[in-house]
Amino acid sequence: MNIVQGAYYRFTVITNKLCRVEYSKTGKFEDRPTQFVQERDFGEVDYTVKENNGGHLVEIITDSFHLYYDGGDFSASSLYIDAKYNYGTYFSRWHFGESDKKNLLGTVETLDGIDGEVPLEPGIQSKDGFSYIDDTGSFVLLEDEFIPRNPQEVDGYYFAYGHDYRKALKDFYRLSGKTPMIPRYALGNWWSRYYKYTQESYLQLMDRFEAEQIPISVSVIDMDWHKTDIPERFGSAWTGYSWNRELFPDPVKLFEELHSRGKHVTLNVHPAAGIRAFEDSYPAVAERLQLDQTAEEPAIFDFSNPVFRESYFEDVHHPIEEQGADFWWVDWQQGDSRDKSKVEPLWALNHYHFLDNSKRNHGDGLLLSRYAGPGSHRYPLGFSGDTQITWASLAFQPYFTATATNIGYTWWSHDIGGHYKGSYDAQLSLRWLQFGVFSPINRLHSYDNPFVGKEPWSFPIQIERAMSNFLRLRGKLIPYLDTANYHTSFSGQALIEPMYYQYPDEREAYEFSNQYLFGSEMFVAPITTPTIEDIGMSTENVWLPEGVWYDFFSGLRYQGGTKIKVCRDIDSIPVFVKAGGIVPLNENYMEDPSKLPETISVQVFPGKDNCYSMFEHVGEHIAETIFEYNEKSRQLTYTVNDPENILPENREIKTIIHNVEENQNELVKAEIMRRLQFTKMSFTAKKEVFRFLPTAFANP
Repeated sequence: MNIVQGAYYRFTVITNKLCRVEYSKTGKFEDRPTQFVQERDFGEVDYTVKENNGGHLVEIITDSFHLYYDGGDFSASSLYIDAKYNYGTYFSRWHFGESDKKNLLGTVETLDGIDGEVPLEPGIQSKDGFSYIDDTGSFVLLEDEFIPRNPQEVDGYYFAYGHDYRKALKDFYRLSGKTPMIPRYALGNWWSRYYKYTQESYLQLMDRFEAEQIPISVSVIDMDWHKTDIPERFGSAWTGYSWNRELFPDPVKLFEELHSRGKHVTLNVHPAAGIRAFEDSYPAVAERLQLDQTAEEPAIFDFSNPVFRESYFEDVHHPIEEQGADFWWVDWQQGDSRDKSKVEPLWALNHYHFLDNSKRNHGDGLLLSRYAGPGSHRYPLGFSGDTQITWASLAFQPYFTATATNIGYTWWSHDIGGHYKGSYDAQLSLRWLQFGVFSPINRLHSYDNPFVGKEPWSFPIQIERAMSNFLRLRGKLIPYLDTANYHTSFSGQALIEPMYYQYPDEREAYEFSNQYLFGSEMFVAPITTPTIEDIGMSTENVWLPEGVWYDFFSGLRYQGGTKIKVCRDIDSIPVFVKAGGIVPLNENYMEDPSKLPETISVQVFPGKDNCYSMFEHVGEHIAETIFEYNEKSRQLTYTVNDPENILPENREIKTIIHNVEENQNELVKAEIMRRLQFTKMSFTAKKEVFRFLPTAFANP
């Protein structure tokens, strides 16, 4: 370890760009892993130490930062660090305790009750080139137990990565622990609704999706799966673990039927009230915890108690998993721990639930729960809360989702389409679904108001068609999504990144905050405003970085290095693929995504040579297919690395090369005609369409 230490201070040079700063009046420091930090020894670092130099007690110098410490308690005057990047007016200096005014932000625990924007907590990325994360309040996390740490006044981490945002994120993951790969099935479409389904009606709904050729891979059953009509003496009905047999008379049969249809099932739980005497599992819990069953003594929720934890899983959750539940949606929003000697309940729930599910699924674990702070990325997925059904809520989510990458939290699952309030709006539902298809997790959700359901066939025929096609597209995108899933876990590069990760020195990369990179080959600018009635389209301002870009849906070619206003009808949104881009699609999209597809359709967007590795996984086994595109010969070749033989023996690879030069003008004409096919469109409206058509059309 690269440590510089005195009686009460300690500095650890983790990398040339990352430094730990500690202060303890007892002289005791914490070396064990914490909730946030899992590894601190990155190896040898080239740095220089000066002592008692120019009035400074200690100076530490690397090629990326210069630390000055003058002794005594850490304060803005006694400890400051210069990042060696010329982004500020004079220099990029951080004084201890001061906020980073140009921090690019991270995320927040929940969007509950929010209509539109919400202030975000800081992340590790900053336009000033430095940032700081305070870990003083963390618990030790040792051998899967939360333990109070050695008391320290300060324990923090200073990042000085400049505008190398990807390197900063990669080292952040090494410091705090990598994101596990999520199961492939989670990358498909989710159906979720707070609604009193019956066993029969729920299966009929899934069969309707099948009949419509709309792939659903995850079935979410909200809280009405359990008893909600309970005796008043037991209090709230939100917590429950006993099947409502009036709605679901045969849970085992329900799970069997859903699994036979290729669905993976999660149940919603609100654990706050513990296990009470009306629960089916209460006798086993009471016996293990030695409760007074005659007095109906409840098992109070207490995850700091290992006996309660054992009972919680073995007596309550595991029996339901043995019936067929694949994972749990933990809906906890009860606040902080009342006793600072105990870890926050949400942290404990996320940690132990994910650990338990991973063990029972051979490393392919999953959890849907809320964000609990830095380090939460180790327990995917995130539930962002009960979203209000408004255009303002939709408009905030692309930025919110991309920015969360700045704190490593990349697998957000939103209430796609919105949960409550608002009003019926078919266009809003469609545009939200289209964003969902190009978001980390596409979980359609709403409550039981009859006007807010997300079934495509409940909408006008044009909206229904567009919704259905996008849901099919999500099923097709799973090979591309699983590749990003692999890179998130093993390469530290997220599926969704703000544009400045690729273009850190371009002003537009920061200005176009709702535009984001989606995997290695494309970027997305979701439609978040209503249709302009006169032209029957929505518009979006888009920044095209330098180079050549292709519309993912039409194949039209655009010249980059410009800002344009694009218009899109209900059948598409602005999704652009780079020149040379390679996008693998699943042709067997109606099958369970856990099964690797027999047919892959590889979409190639020409203009440059490119190499793209497609990663697929089954449990802990991974296969790689390396695609190489040669622009001169217009040929795509591939090689396969499949050591565990998980790929289908009869796999077929189809190649589709988009938009060769000879058909560009025809594509432009066809796109113009398609956009002009509106009933009773006025001459003025047609002029508007031509005005919105990008000038790039004239540059094939």
